[in-house]
This record gives sequence, C-alpha cells and structure tokens, in this order.
Amino acid sequence: MAFFSAILNFMWGIIATPVSMRLSQTFRLMDVPGGRKMHANVTPRGAGIVLWTGYLVWALVNPNPGVEVPYVATGATLVFLVGYMDDMHPLPPLKRLLVHLATAAWVIVPLSIPIHQRVLLIFWVAGCTNAYNFVDGMDGLALSIAFVTSYLAYRGGNPYMWLPFCGLIAGVLIWNFPFARTFLGDGGATLLGYVCSSHLAWDLFPRFFGMSIHLMMVILLLIGGVPVVDTLIAMIRRILHRRSPFYPDRGHAHHILLDRKMRTWQVLCVLIAVHAFLVGTGYYILTCLR
Repeated sequence: MAFFSAILNFMWGIIATPVSMRLSQTFRLMDVPGGRKMHANVTPRGAGIVLWTGYLVWALVNPNPGVEVPYVATGATLVFLVGYMDDMHPLPPLKRLLVHLATAAWVIVPLSIPIHQRVLLIFWVAGCTNAYNFVDGMDGLALSIAFVTSYLAYRGGNPYMWLPFCGLIAGVLIWNFPFARTFLGDGGATLLGYVCSSHLAWDLFPRFFGMSIHLMMVILLLIGGVPVVDTLIAMIRRILHRRSPFYPDRGHAHHILLDRKMRTWQVLCVLIAVHAFLVGTGYYILTCLR
C-alpha cells in the first residue's frame, strides 16, 4: 500500500507541478532575479501548492494514515497558507514566527512526554520549519534534503507515511533540478520543514523517555541535519557581527560553496552527503540507546 501511494504521489508531483506554474504566471507569483538570488530568469514560485495538495489528498484517502496525520495536516495547511501569502505580499517576520510556533505547539502538545521535552520539540519543529526555508536558495536543495530525511526515516521503520512523501517530493523535484522551472516559494519550503520535523517528532518521541535534555538536544540537532546546523551557524555568525540573526545574507553553506566556483550539482552532492551523515548518526545513536 505504501509503495502504491508513493507511485501515485510521484505522478501527482509530475502532473500537477506544470499546472501550478501556469497558476503562478496567471496570478503573477513570480521570482524576479536580483540581489542575493542566483537565477537569471523570472521563474514561477508556486510549486509548494503541489506538495500541500498532494499531502492533503494522501491524508484523506489513506485508510490508516496514522494518529498524528490530522494534527500534521492541519498545522501544515496553516504553515503553507501563511507562506503562500508571504510569497504574494511579504509579511512581518515576527507574525510568521508566531504562526510557526503555534502550529508546532499544535502538533507537539498531544505527545505524552514531560513538559521540558515538549517545549524543546516545539522550538525544534518551529526551527526546522524556518530552516528549510533558509536553505531553499539553490535549485533542488530543500527538496533533496527533505527526500533524504524521508528516506532515512522510512528505513528507520515507518514506511506508511514516509515512502508516499518520498514519491511526492521526487515528482516535484523533477521540475526543480537540475534546472529550476519552478520554485517552492516560502509556502512550499516551510511546509517541507514542518511536515518532516512534525512526523519525526511523533516517530521518535517514545525513544526520548528518560533521556537527558542535553542528549535529546544533540540528537535533534543531528536529525535536523544541514538545515538546522547551517541555520544555527548563520545565526551565530550574524550575532557575532552585531547583526540581527534573521538578517539575510550570502553566508549559508550553499552560498559559500557556490562562491568557491563549485557547480550546482557538486554543491548538492556535498550537502546531501553531509545531511545523510548527520541524520544517520542521529539514528545510530538512538539505536545504540535501545
């Protein structure tokens, strides 16, 4: 059933993405080159709607989606819609952050874990939601990282959610790499971060029982992978330079590697390998603690 759902989601990604591109052109939801942006052509940025609708349809038609899916689907809808509105008319960062914290709380509060672990997971989910958006600055990067996360989680023993999500990501990725004919936009990138981190939290929370908060922080840092580590490093660097931690710049890992004349596919391979190593290490530690 999971494999069949993955095939259907893959086909949805392939077929629905061109439709989203036409909608973006109709409503002028276009990404214009300039500033920190590396693309040379005006590009539609509405592919996130394909991820959102694909996930919702899967959640509705799946006969046994999992206890957490209604929570994740509801929160993901709000995250996507706020990001989609931000794509059309920029919203204040504080308002977006408050929405991300609220949706993170919505999906984490039902977990039967101590309050300090709940608080940590709420900030982690909200952080991942934003971190995936921060690394979405290069063709194929955010989608590839989400695919690796989903595949490793699937290998960790939960095929019923992760394998269909892999299929959905792969279908959209074809339109985003090696040459991006469409972008995810803030709505799509934040949705990826929210869905991945929310399902990971539900998958992993039974293993956190009795775990120290410090060890839990290390594991979440590792499983958050490149988006979380890269975002933390960027924020610390900005603070040390007496700038706002949310100030945009070209200091993310993919910017640095591209500025060193590496090709896009080389940068993608390097960051995917690092991400797989970090997430795999996090899972390995959890396995050793059983």
